[in-house]
Amino acid sequence: MSSPSPALADLSRLYQTEFVRSARAVGVLWAVCTLCFAIIQVVVLVQPSWIGTGDTRHTGVGPVPPSGSLGLFEVCVESDWPVPDCRGGLSSLSPLPSFQSVAVLVGVSLWAVWTSVLCLCLFRFCSAATVYKICAWLQLTAGFCLALACLLFPDSWESPEMRALCGNSVGSFSPGNCSVHWAYILAILGILDAAILATLAFVLANRQDALLPPDAKDVLGNYCHLRVISYITILLSLNCNALHYFCVTFELLSPK
Repeated sequence: MSSPSPALADLSRLYQTEFVRSARAVGVLWAVCTLCFAIIQVVVLVQPSWIGTGDTRHTGVGPVPPSGSLGLFEVCVESDWPVPDCRGGLSSLSPLPSFQSVAVLVGVSLWAVWTSVLCLCLFRFCSAATVYKICAWLQLTAGFCLALACLLFPDSWESPEMRALCGNSVGSFSPGNCSVHWAYILAILGILDAAILATLAFVLANRQDALLPPDAKDVLGNYCHLRVISYITILLSLNCNALHYFCVTFELLSPK
C-alpha cells in the first residue's frame, strides 16, 4: 500500500493546525459567554423586576393604585421618596411565599451554571472533550430548570403580593394591571442562551474527540477520572468547612 505523498501530508497537517486554532478560539468565546450567562443568572435571581405595574391613569374615583414591581425575593412600591419602599430581599434567604418553587428552580439553575464555570479549571487536568461534555450537561440542566421556572412563574400570579400590587383582576397567567418586566424576559432569553452554549459545547467535544487516537483517549480518560475525583474531593471539603463555619456563626449571632 503506497504511503501518502509529502505534499498531501503537509496539507493535512496544515488543515489540522488551522482547525485546532479555530476550535481554541471558539472555545475561548464559549467560556466567556458561559461566564456572562452565569452573571445574568445572578441578576435574574436578585432583581425585583420580574413583573411590575404599567402606565395606569387614575380616574379620580377611589384610592390611587400602587405603582411598583416585584421579583422572587422582594416587592418594591414607589413612594414619595426617590428610593422605592421594598419589602423582603435576598439577605433574608426567604423568597416570597408564592414564588418559592420558582426561586428554588432558578437557584438550581444558578448552581449548575456556576458549577460549569468552575469546571473550566478542569482543562488543566482532563481532555478538552471531557470538560466540554461535563459543562454541556450542566448547561442543559440549567436551561431546563430555568424553563420550568419561567413556566411556573405565571401560574403563581394569584397571590396576595400580586393582588396588592396589580389589583383584584389578577389570576393565573393574567397579570391584571401589571406586565412582565425585563428580569423575566432576561430569564426567557437565558433558556435560549443555555441551549446554544450546550449545543456548542457538544459540537466542540465531538471535534476534540475526532482529533485524538483511540489509545490516547483511554490514557487521558483514566488520568482525567483521577484528577476529577481529587478535584471534587477538595471542593466538597471546602463546602463542608464553609457550611460548618456558617452554622457556627449563625448559632452565635442568633438571639438566645
